[in-house]
Amino acid sequence: MLKKLLLLTCCVFLFQNSFSQRYGNAVGIRLGNNNLSRQVGITFQQRILERTSIEGILQTDFARNSSLSLLLEKHRPIISKRFNYYLGAGISFGKEESFMKNEASKEIVHTYGNNTTGIEAIGGIEFTIANTVLSLDYKPNFNISGREEFFRGQVGFSARTVLVKSKEQKKRQRQRKRAKKQPEKASFGEQVKSIFQKN
Repeated sequence: MLKKLLLLTCCVFLFQNSFSQRYGNAVGIRLGNNNLSRQVGITFQQRILERTSIEGILQTDFARNSSLSLLLEKHRPIISKRFNYYLGAGISFGKEESFMKNEASKEIVHTYGNNTTGIEAIGGIEFTIANTVLSLDYKPNFNISGREEFFRGQVGFSARTVLVKSKEQKKRQRQRKRAKKQPEKASFGEQVKSIFQKN
């Protein structure tokens, strides 16, 4: 039994390492759901450090709520570099609906098109297989201005395609560093001129 369990664990690990890749940046769609609406949007992630990325999320319900979120995220491996959990925070801007209770009349006033600003957090897990990054997250939003409710939370599922793999991104970064370190080579004419100037 122990041998079978060990063999199964090795197979899962080898599967992840042979069919999965880390990414430099990725773009795709995000489906979000909260108690007010279901939203669809575009998500873009860019690695800026070894385990740190920035993410932009633009989403809407095509009716009353639209938002743009900019998040800084820290990634940590769970089983391998292809299966991570991540935590982050950032800022959001939007046009949203709001509900305010009138204490005198006990009525709920519903307003639309409010310009909102908020602080957001995010926590989730992601799995990279081939050129696809799948993630499931929870994104709470804390209102600064524009709506009555202080807190709204959203569960989201994202599917992104890898544009640049991390190996390619690192290779480009190394090439840029080498290019900066190398002194500029003089042209043939300048080399000939320098020979005559020495004599």
